[in-house]
Amino acid sequence: MTGPPNILILMVDQLNGTLFPDGPAAWLHTPNLSRLARRSVRFANAYTASPLCAPGRASFMSGQLPRRTGVYDNAAEFRSDIPTYAHHLRRAGYQTCLSGKMHFVGPDQLHGFEERLTTDIYPADFGWTPDYRRPGERIDWWYHNMGSVTGAGVAEISNQLEYDDEVAFHAAQKVYDLARGSDARPWCLTVSFTHPHDPYVARRRYWDLYADCGHLDPQVPAMTYEHHDPHARRIFDANDWRNYDISDDDIRRSRRAYFANISYLDEKIGEILGAMEATRQEAVIVFLSDHGDMLGERGLWFKMNFYEGSARVPLMIAAPTLSPCRVEAPVSTLDLCPTLCEMAGVSTDEVAPWFDGESLVAVAGGEERSAPVVMEYAAEASESPLVSLRYGRWKYTRCTLDPDQLFDLEADPLELTNLAEEREHQGTRTALRAKSESRWDLDAFDAEVRASQARRLVVYEALRQGGYYPWDYQPLQKASERYMRNHMDLNVLEESKRFPRGE
Repeated sequence: MTGPPNILILMVDQLNGTLFPDGPAAWLHTPNLSRLARRSVRFANAYTASPLCAPGRASFMSGQLPRRTGVYDNAAEFRSDIPTYAHHLRRAGYQTCLSGKMHFVGPDQLHGFEERLTTDIYPADFGWTPDYRRPGERIDWWYHNMGSVTGAGVAEISNQLEYDDEVAFHAAQKVYDLARGSDARPWCLTVSFTHPHDPYVARRRYWDLYADCGHLDPQVPAMTYEHHDPHARRIFDANDWRNYDISDDDIRRSRRAYFANISYLDEKIGEILGAMEATRQEAVIVFLSDHGDMLGERGLWFKMNFYEGSARVPLMIAAPTLSPCRVEAPVSTLDLCPTLCEMAGVSTDEVAPWFDGESLVAVAGGEERSAPVVMEYAAEASESPLVSLRYGRWKYTRCTLDPDQLFDLEADPLELTNLAEEREHQGTRTALRAKSESRWDLDAFDAEVRASQARRLVVYEALRQGGYYPWDYQPLQKASERYMRNHMDLNVLEESKRFPRGE
């Protein structure tokens, strides 16, 4: 490959990074991802910028934390004036295309992508806005509930399966179009799936792969409500736990369907990689998730917290310029935007001060990383922002409403012992608190979130009165430019749409 490399980004939703300690765990049925892992730099300790879809994705695309983007939750607008990797690459001469989910909220549904092949699976308006003025209020029509767990099982089609089937089909077709097209520009294709996000429903042939799986029970059994930290209790309340009786069988079926959907994704990713091989195209390939899933560990499900299951994500980068290896240093999805720019030869001198992440090219090559990984959460189940640092072996979490949390992830990978009040760890706590306070004014952060929520709730109520024009992306297919039409020369058409040509 000469000149700027093509880039293929494969993004999934809610994939627990602890299942990818060095590529996919050996017991997962993932032949395509396992092959990709063998030629990738594998980041064993990668973290989301925020453990929720829209804020995590906006941060991944921009390299900026939610407090900087304003995308605090799943109904906060991603402003059009915030540059993303799609803007940076497009400005440098790339074709940029998205197939699938990115959970953009607001009237801008492209954010630098030149082309978008599908609509999104989630709404683009302000309807899912939390309200800190009403602590403890549960909004039943859009908050998670435990029905995803009690309803886990097998289905041959679902809302999400229909969506991801479409995402994969359009992505593979786009790969063929890129191979036989006349556009000489390098390309960046982002393919973003909604699985293995709950509900935990899988097709039978993937479900059957895990009939004898030895990982259907959580490592940490459910704890009593009172034993949980205050934020975890808020998550339980937001998930309506009192109205559901979760059995051991419910837990095992949910985890089995989740693992099955990882195998489903592996097959879909295999279709896209197969199209790449068939068309003899090369690209830098990035595989990641927006956040994780607790999968019943400690009794918690879904995300919305900084425990490893929720906050840690898989991250692999395969590139001709990078030697395959495993990187232990903690890194962030915030690092992807500057990484992609560096790999594409795009200068970030103008925008570097805006980044909350840093390029991973050096650390992938063996250099040390000293900067802490930073995370924020200010969405449903919170009543004031939470912030967290992963620094070496330590994870430190702070919220004005809650006691501090300090975990030693080397000695206590399951995060069972909070060391924040232990005398022998006060030096570590003080040092990390100083780093946290130098970055975050939590009172100001809280005020900013409350103001954003209040504005959005007013706007949403107004826009739902009278005529309604949705912001949801409407994919455009130009029927007059597809297949054979009378303004086309049939001989030219048939030759140009064939790959390879003349063989």
